[in-house]
Amino acid sequence: MLQVNCTLQQNYTTGNNEKSVPQLLIRDLKFEESLAKLMFSPDQENHPSKAPVKYGELIVLGYNGSLPNGDRGRRKSRFALFKRPKANGVKPSTVHIACTPQAAKAISNKDQHSISYTLSRAQTVVVEYTHDSNTDMFQIGRSTESPIDFVVTDTVPGSQSNSDTQSVQSTISRFACRIICERNPPFTARIYAAGFDSSKNIFLGEKAAKWKTSDGQMDGLTTNGVLVMHPRNGFTEDSKPGVWREISVCGNVFSLRETRSAQQRGKMVENETNQLQDGSLIDLCGATLLWRTAEGLSRTPTVKHLEALRQEINAARPQCPVGFNTLAFPSMKRKDVVDEKQPWVYLNCGHVHGYHNWGNKEERDGKDRECPMCRSVGPYVPLWLGCEAGFYVDAGPPTHAFSPCGHVCSEKTTAYWSQIPLPHGTHTFHAACPFCAHQLAGEQGYIRLIFQGPLD
Repeated sequence: MLQVNCTLQQNYTTGNNEKSVPQLLIRDLKFEESLAKLMFSPDQENHPSKAPVKYGELIVLGYNGSLPNGDRGRRKSRFALFKRPKANGVKPSTVHIACTPQAAKAISNKDQHSISYTLSRAQTVVVEYTHDSNTDMFQIGRSTESPIDFVVTDTVPGSQSNSDTQSVQSTISRFACRIICERNPPFTARIYAAGFDSSKNIFLGEKAAKWKTSDGQMDGLTTNGVLVMHPRNGFTEDSKPGVWREISVCGNVFSLRETRSAQQRGKMVENETNQLQDGSLIDLCGATLLWRTAEGLSRTPTVKHLEALRQEINAARPQCPVGFNTLAFPSMKRKDVVDEKQPWVYLNCGHVHGYHNWGNKEERDGKDRECPMCRSVGPYVPLWLGCEAGFYVDAGPPTHAFSPCGHVCSEKTTAYWSQIPLPHGTHTFHAACPFCAHQLAGEQGYIRLIFQGPLD
């Protein structure tokens, strides 16, 4: 079994045997052979020589490693884009101007991809697309029809089952967007609004925002839009939030509309492109996806690495300062069931305890509790390890927790996500936990955990 070369620092304060969360000092993480294997992506690990070319992965925010009822087929929390055996990309070719919708339908060949722009009852422009042997196309949307490679449904914050999401009317388009990947190095991935349906058509109706470009081509926006944010400094511990933009059907970049489905498009942003970067966020109005490149994933901690950190923190035998019982994070497979040894935290101060009834006063309705260590009053919640490794910006130890949900990860990961304004509804933005999609609360949106060490 691989051993993680870590040491535990114990900083005891006077009187109460309290220390900060075990600081796992992972020495020379990128260079030690014992840890190198942990840092490779699962595909590299299992197929060191025969691995197919991976362009990258899409990870849905709000799911901590898998969908509540399990990943099945094209419905999953994480979707890998691999080089296809045969190219299926398309590129624009012939432009037709039809005088009636019927003529437009006649032009639109079911065996050929096309985009139809209805300008008025009297005029429709049909742009035919032809096969492109240099690219692969992947389509994302709510539809379960065969053209969709990755089926995405609306994310309900903190939902534990798919039944929670079915009562909500979806705002995600059936054919939301498509990603075109270059089949040759550097395997550039680009995103476009809208996907082709079962008839290989994209249809922009009379009410959809559309226009003729300066070079005589057509372009448009989908009803609720496809928004993209590229982080500054890549997806690393130095990452900073970028600016949200809207992507058009032809892949052009625009500033945001006043509201999500406004008729008037934003201003075109000439110096930006639709090329995805490691850490780019894609919002489909109901679900947000994180794009990770294959190269970026190779530098990201794996589930094995997170498991090693879990075992290391449990080996330090943190104790409840009230019951003096030893606390332990449950295994990653039991990430939704509260365990009797589960650590709980007071979110206002960060003191970690086992579950107890101390300070649960009736007038507070059980929502706020008084910490026995420092008397601060606030929410008291169980702690959960963040299991989706793709959300981590570094391989640091689990020292901080998001508030108010209690998902635990590295300090730099909590700091990064707490700065990201994620689209919410038609015109608002707020920071949210990437593991459960709960809106963050408190001054920072996260807190440093303070564990008490063993008394022996």
